[in-house]
Formats: sequence, C-alpha cells, structure tokens
Amino acid sequence: MISSASECFVYITLPGEPEFVTAGKFELTTNRQGIPNGKFVYGQSYLKRDDAVPIDPIALKLSNKTYETNLLKGVFGALRDASPDYWGRRVIEKHVRKTELGEIDFLLHSPDDRAGALGFGLNRDPPAPRRKFNQTIELGRLQALAEIIIADEELPEGAEAEQVQNLVDGGTSMGGARPKAVVEGGNALWVAKFHHPEDKWNDARVEHAMLMLGHECGLQTAESKVVTIGEHDVILVKRFDREHTNSGYRRGRMLSALTLLRADENYQNRDNWSYVLFVEELRRVSSQPRTDAHELFRRMCFNALISNVDDHPRNHAVVAMNTDWKLSPAYDLTPSTPVSIERRDLALECGDMGRYAHAENLLSQNARFLLEPGAAKNEMERIEEIVRSKWYDIARREGVTEKDCEKIASAFAYPGFRLDIPDQ
Repeated sequence: MISSASECFVYITLPGEPEFVTAGKFELTTNRQGIPNGKFVYGQSYLKRDDAVPIDPIALKLSNKTYETNLLKGVFGALRDASPDYWGRRVIEKHVRKTELGEIDFLLHSPDDRAGALGFGLNRDPPAPRRKFNQTIELGRLQALAEIIIADEELPEGAEAEQVQNLVDGGTSMGGARPKAVVEGGNALWVAKFHHPEDKWNDARVEHAMLMLGHECGLQTAESKVVTIGEHDVILVKRFDREHTNSGYRRGRMLSALTLLRADENYQNRDNWSYVLFVEELRRVSSQPRTDAHELFRRMCFNALISNVDDHPRNHAVVAMNTDWKLSPAYDLTPSTPVSIERRDLALECGDMGRYAHAENLLSQNARFLLEPGAAKNEMERIEEIVRSKWYDIARREGVTEKDCEKIASAFAYPGFRLDIPDQ
C-alpha cells in the first residue's frame, strides 16, 4: 500500500552501536500558498541519553525546540541526504507502480541501509537493522533489472518484482542519477554503478582511473575496483559510511555539502554553491579543520584540472564514524569534455572570478583554506604536473581503452586553465 503519511519517526544508530534508536519526529505539511513546511522535534527520551548526538550539528542541534524549514521541499538537509537520489526515486516509482509520491513516501519506501546513520518509519519503535545484502555474485541479475528500468519497461511479476527493491539500496548514496545498487563482498559494502546505454565512454573504467589519479595527486579517495559482468564493466565503490563488525555494520553519520551550505539542489538557486563557503562550514564542524581545509583545496584544484564540471554539493560530504566529523573521502570524480578550450566552469564557485576553473581564480581565496599564498601555489602546481604527466598512463593501466583515452584527453589541464587574463 502506498503511504499517504504526513509525518514519520526518525531513527538513528549512535556511534559504535549497530541498533537503531528513535531520535525524533518529522512532519511535512503544505500551506494555502502551496509552500511546503517541515518540522522536526527530538524525542524527550532521546535528549535524555548521555550518548545522544545531533542529526545535524549546525541546523538540528540537540534541543527541545521545534525546528522548521521551507528549503528542499520542506525536508531538512540531513533527512534529504538520507532520501533517494534520482535513480533511487525512479526505482521506487517503478516498484510501487506510482509516479506521484511525496517526500515522506520516498523516505519510507527506501531501505534502512541508506547513506548515513538515519532510518524512517511510521512506528515509534525502530525496526531491527538489516542483516542480509546483495552479494557481488548477483551483479549480473541486478544489471539486468537496472536495464529494464532504464528502458522504462514493465517490471516482471512475482519474485523478480520483489527483487527490484534491492536496486533501491544504491539509490540513497550521495551522488547522481547512474543506475546502482549496494552489494556485499569481502566483509564490506560497495556501491555498484552499472553501465548506461547513453554512456559516452566506459564510465566504470574512467571513474576508477580518476579515483586512482586523485590518489596519486595526494587526495583521500574512496576505495574502488572494476568487475566485468557480461559485456559491461561495473565500478564498485566501497562505502566509507559503514564499518564491518562481528555484530553487523557500524553506520557513520553523513551530511552532504548541500546540507552544510543550507542550499537548494536546484541549479537555478545555487547562490551558496561555493567551495569558499563550503570550507568555512567545514572548518566549523570538522574535528581536523586545517587538514580538511587543505584537502578540500586539493580536490577543488583536481576537479578543475580534470574538467569535473559535475562537482555539485551532493558530490561532497562530511562523515562521522564516531562523535567527530571530518571530510569524507572523495567520490564521483568524473572528467568531462566541454567544447570550450578557453573557459570551463565548475559547479561550485571557487574564487573571486566565480566558478571559472582557472589557476588564478583557485588561488584567489587561499586564506579561506588556511594556506599561505606560496603553499597554495605550490600545491596547485604539483597537482597540475601529476595530472598532465600521468593521467594517460594511469588510465591505460586501469583498463581504459586507447579509443576512450582519445575521447577524454581534452578534459585534462585544458588550455583555459592557464589563459592570460587581461588586467581589469
């Protein structure tokens, strides 16, 4: 049955604990003008716990107050981060055979193993955590089901239709619209990203190579590997918000940069989409602000140098496996090949010249990243040299074909990165 709930309970797994506890209640209504309004209140029993932690250390601090928001369709950023992405929503709509679902419907129909440490339900008492996961040996079946959804075909009846729910698991990870699922292998959980018929090149091989290139540049990157299923490659990215234990998986809390920036994910409303603003918020919540600020500067430079123009705020996150928050490993590092060779813009502003992926622009706000001008310049030049000299060798080493290397070659250290800018 499709839920028509206007409220739900919010569960959380506390640091070091495998079981859910009830943290509070979320209510979503719409006023006469059609504007959604979300309300959240912590439960009194939760606030009395010595080990209670805030869902969001800035916007939802531990308090008796009732929090309200009109952003993100009335869904608090921390809750939206645990809601399905585009792919996950598409799978849920197929699975429940309905296309007009509310935000709470998506929260309730998602599996409990979403990104981060939150869960949602209609009962005050939380459900037991999930113990069984898709195995890596089932990737072929999952790929086939994903292709059915991509083609917008009817799902098979019976047991197979029930199995489609498994695809929802991957749709709650940070990131975009690629078909995906969560699988288990080697005492770890992995996000498996599948082939899409509109891919311009072998995305699995290229994304894996970019993670390897980022690691070579000194970035803290998510662990990944590529497996071949039939005629297609699948990239597996290890979940960094989970830690295997004998009693199950410990969950880490997770917040996207979109949430930290109090921003909307609509491209038309991205005044706060900014590395400069993000690093300020990162320094507020991080237990290692200097280390994380330097790391974010490296990622900004790397994204500019591989023309990763899809570096939107949901592709950056902070994670807390215990009580302390820190910048998550880098993920979703993908090159692009815009036509322009003079100017390419990142999704986030990166300096005084806005989103312009230019060397001078990246250096213009070095102090915000807690870097001296000389240190910032040296770090950027070091990354630039590695990208220029090693991208091809690393790509070929990781199985990117010569043909695909030709397709992505213009992404790296594009001419406009060092274009002379006339004095104003």
